[in-house]
Amino acid sequence: MSKRTLRIAGASGFWGDATRSTAQLLKQGSKDGPQDGSEQAELDFIVYDYLAEITMSIMARARAKKPETGYALDFVSAAMKPNLKEIARQGIKIVSNAGGVNPQACATALREIIAEQGLDLQVACIVGDDLIDQAEQLSAQQHREMFNAEAFPPVHKIASINAYLGAFPVALALQQGADIVITGRCVDSAVTLGACINHFGWGRDDLDQLAMGSLAGHILECGPQATGGNFTDWELVESLETIGYPIAEISADGSFLCSKPPGTGGLVSVATVAEQMVYEIGDPQAYILPDVVCDFSQVKLDQVGDDLVAVTGATGLPAPDSYKVCSTYGDQWRGGHLLSLYGIDANKKAEKLAAAILTASRRSLKQYGLADFSETSVEVIGAESQYGAAGKSGSYREVALKVAAKHSDAAGIGILLKEMTGLGLATPPGLCGFAGGRPKPSPIVRLFSFQLPKGQLTPQVEINGQLIDCPDPRGRVLDLSAIARPPAPQTPEAQELVDVPLISLAYGRSGDKGDKANIGIIARQPEYLPFIYAALTEQAVAQRFGHFIQGPADTAVERYLMPGCQGINFLIHDVLGGGGMASLRNDSQGKGYGQLLLNAPIPVSAEIAAQLTD
Repeated sequence: MSKRTLRIAGASGFWGDATRSTAQLLKQGSKDGPQDGSEQAELDFIVYDYLAEITMSIMARARAKKPETGYALDFVSAAMKPNLKEIARQGIKIVSNAGGVNPQACATALREIIAEQGLDLQVACIVGDDLIDQAEQLSAQQHREMFNAEAFPPVHKIASINAYLGAFPVALALQQGADIVITGRCVDSAVTLGACINHFGWGRDDLDQLAMGSLAGHILECGPQATGGNFTDWELVESLETIGYPIAEISADGSFLCSKPPGTGGLVSVATVAEQMVYEIGDPQAYILPDVVCDFSQVKLDQVGDDLVAVTGATGLPAPDSYKVCSTYGDQWRGGHLLSLYGIDANKKAEKLAAAILTASRRSLKQYGLADFSETSVEVIGAESQYGAAGKSGSYREVALKVAAKHSDAAGIGILLKEMTGLGLATPPGLCGFAGGRPKPSPIVRLFSFQLPKGQLTPQVEINGQLIDCPDPRGRVLDLSAIARPPAPQTPEAQELVDVPLISLAYGRSGDKGDKANIGIIARQPEYLPFIYAALTEQAVAQRFGHFIQGPADTAVERYLMPGCQGINFLIHDVLGGGGMASLRNDSQGKGYGQLLLNAPIPVSAEIAAQLTD
């Protein structure tokens, strides 16, 4: 008889996350666990998320140079190897997307270490997501970019093509007796949902449970971002150096409790969990995953204990009829440098130096018969350049100057970097820095996303040398017009309105999706939400980020209401300069955009304003 609940911990949010997380989580069931008398319960699973679009292209290049690589090497060497004996002793199962573009090689490396340590652990891997061998065929099908309708990139420039698989192959691997499951590209939450499907026996029609399991995975997938990392009220979070990694205790109906290991740093509160819930979700009523379309708009969060939050209320719509596929490809070169200046009018000195660097570089480009830069970027960090017009006035005494450019030829970027160094003795006073060596030109990796009908690929589980098919049903076309949207909150009548900063009324979290930015705002009190909603219209948000938006401002912002958590999610298009490695921005992933919005003035009633100053 299976346990009534399933305890899953998230140990990695990106490739490079702290390696101490696995050992920390294993102490849950260890005799060397917390000695402060706090309660602890053993874990059933530890899950790991390593992948992003740029990560896939890095792994693809590694595989091209060395065929036995192309996965997260440190998952095997740092997360698993030192901890396998304790994992086996406690009977904890592992699910990870560390396989990247070569899950079979990752599984092979792990099996070798398991054999060396004399352990009896079964490893399975999921394949079928990697479509790089079908590049010519996919190009001939004339797939268009799903967001901007661009044509399929030249095949010879493509580094990776991977479909986002779902959770049912993970569940099948566990049903076949796997102790450790390695996937390639799956949606981040699938490593958690797959464990739930296997444990509770959820079927493809258990849509609300699938949505709740996906939400649990979404909370776990970024590690300590749910336990106080990247949190608006950062000053409340203690001991970041020992921050606890998140744990979800999931019930058969999908509801779950969020916590962290006892005795660790960090914080688990309604606000920390809410911020992670709104992180990078786009339309919260149509969060599209391969197994279910999730609606998070009515999710309820309740503080039920110290560092313990109960989560309920996600619902699901039928699975979509297609996979999202992401291809990465090389397109031009980029490069730049970060310099620092201090002293009187440091920002004005920086601007003069930047102009000189670009003028000298363009002169050299002409001398060598090279074209002009296709794009340049100058940001004076410290002089509020991220705030737009605010950074164009005033005097600042300490700044960092970032100058970067794109060029079709690596030699063009080399000229920029040489001129930045060559002008070192010709600059205004106060130039300094702490960095070694001159940067080098780097290839720009761009993202091309498209949709592929589910019938065109078959996920498979590889275990014990056998391949087992796990085909997805065709799914259903999502009709966004059929979704019932919540009514806008009515703003209470107030005789007098007083401007207060949004941060005094709300929490905020932001991130990217390609060239789009997501900003989630959660009201601190229910009575604040109507005032926030009235002030932060699509037009107001577009105006605030107008210096970043590259497309039409009147259609740049989408606004979605989330009454369950008193939240609003904003999706801003064409705002990251191409996003990821294609961007020259200092913040190419919109991580600080929430902070920019939290500075916005919000008119509230005089009564609320008075309460905030008490």
